Amino acid sequence: MNAPIGVIDSGVGGLTVAKQIMKVLPNETIYYIGDTARCPYGPRNRKEVLHFTWQMAKALEKMHIKMLVIACNTATAVALESLQKKMSIPVVGVINAGARAAEKKTKRNEIVVLATEGTIKSGAYENALLSLSTKAKIIPLACPTFVPLVESGEYEGQFAFDLVAKGLKPLANKQFDTVILGCTHYPIIQHHIEKVVGPDVFVLSSAEETAKEVKDLLEYYNQLNTSVEEPYHKFFTTGSVPIFRTIATNWLESNHLDIRRIKL
Repeated sequence: MNAPIGVIDSGVGGLTVAKQIMKVLPNETIYYIGDTARCPYGPRNRKEVLHFTWQMAKALEKMHIKMLVIACNTATAVALESLQKKMSIPVVGVINAGARAAEKKTKRNEIVVLATEGTIKSGAYENALLSLSTKAKIIPLACPTFVPLVESGEYEGQFAFDLVAKGLKPLANKQFDTVILGCTHYPIIQHHIEKVVGPDVFVLSSAEETAKEVKDLLEYYNQLNTSVEEPYHKFFTTGSVPIFRTIATNWLESNHLDIRRIKL
């Protein structure tokens, strides 16, 4: 089936997931919405996050997508169940994928979850990890300054590193061997995070595992794209197109992206 895969996020973070889907499924077309005008979702209440997520889902539904990927941990924690129940297409989130990836990698079952305030408060990662292993020792840490840093586009250099290091200070005396980047924005600053936590700690995102789940589901429903034509991806933002373009061009390594403003 040659319909596009829909990907939604609070901003540019979901591009980390979209990039991995493009890598695993190079024939598939992706339609992406980043709600950059209302980002970040982390500090918002559940009702707002649910409403915004549904707005993006409905916008993509009108574009006849065959699957929806909620590439935002906060939105996954709040809205995944609602969307799965009410939409007629498969809907995938990123939290279970991140938990599975961490459970495979950890040697000592000592796992840090870095995420937004909303994701941490939801307890979604703790529940997912404990369902995989009751031995998991989980250290949750909200990092509210990280998403605005990424969305600003100014995430390189000493200032960005110092801000990340400050956000991770509560981990200074903790014991852990694995870090989950529990927000899809965070892989964009993964190099800073890895520098702070050191070489003996494995830092991972949910992107690879999510892309694998997307592929498995499309195969199961016999909906893989069989076209030999090169896919034409579309990107929509509720905020600044130039800022979105700068980050997307850098992250997706392409100068020819179709990026448009959308009103939800």
